[in-house]
Amino acid sequence: MAVDHTPRRIACLQPSATVILDAVGELKRVVACTRYCADVVPGVGNGSRTILADSWTADSAQITAVQPDLVIAAVPFQEKALAEILKSGARFLGLAPKTLSDIYTDISTIAGCVGASAAGDILIHTMQNRVEHFRQRAADRSRPRVFCEEWGNPIMASQPWVAELVEAAGGEFLGAPSRRCTGDEIASLDPDIVIAAWCGAGDRVPLGKIIADRGWENTSANRSGRVFCIRDEYLNTPAPTLLLGLDAVAYAIHPEVFAPRNGIRQITADPPSTAEKTRP
Repeated sequence: MAVDHTPRRIACLQPSATVILDAVGELKRVVACTRYCADVVPGVGNGSRTILADSWTADSAQITAVQPDLVIAAVPFQEKALAEILKSGARFLGLAPKTLSDIYTDISTIAGCVGASAAGDILIHTMQNRVEHFRQRAADRSRPRVFCEEWGNPIMASQPWVAELVEAAGGEFLGAPSRRCTGDEIASLDPDIVIAAWCGAGDRVPLGKIIADRGWENTSANRSGRVFCIRDEYLNTPAPTLLLGLDAVAYAIHPEVFAPRNGIRQITADPPSTAEKTRP
């Protein structure tokens, strides 16, 4: 009889890993996760899993207490957090995706670890096909210039995978992904669209305030009311959740082609720096 050596008790310190395990039908293996995992996978937010510190603040005692046979976390880490994970003695899988291709590799790796390679392949193909579908629908449209940020102070441009989603949705990503930049730099680029998805902020980015504080009132984006907040987890979770982000980004870039989606909030053009309208 074949012996199953796949991990049965997984501690996820990274929301994307929890999303992936859920998507390939193996959420039952997750015995512990972070509160951020519960934001994107409601099935672990019902008190059925132990809540742990995340990849940046890991605690070996917490990890040891749940007796995992695999810990999945994100890198780069705080050096102390990495030491805490290793101190727990559990097998450890570290993820550090930058591009959509990296994310597909992570899906394949995690699915393979739990004996769900076929489900992982299906998930990857679904994501790839969805991205290509958006690319084809936007192919003959104008390409507005889009600035996306994942943090506001200091201003940090979004990750390379977000740049890929912007391009697929028919936009031109301004600046270098994941790079720190200044408000003056972005103002000089005069984006047609601004999208803010701050890590850990959900959908609570204060759009009017950042426009006023940075002196962006005269940018094309603000004058036309094309300043948006997209839910953090939709763009900053390198997992199938990104398809929700793609929906929202596509609507922000080409509302004449793509339908309104949940998880996006837009500043209005009148008055340009204070009024906002929200979709759930």
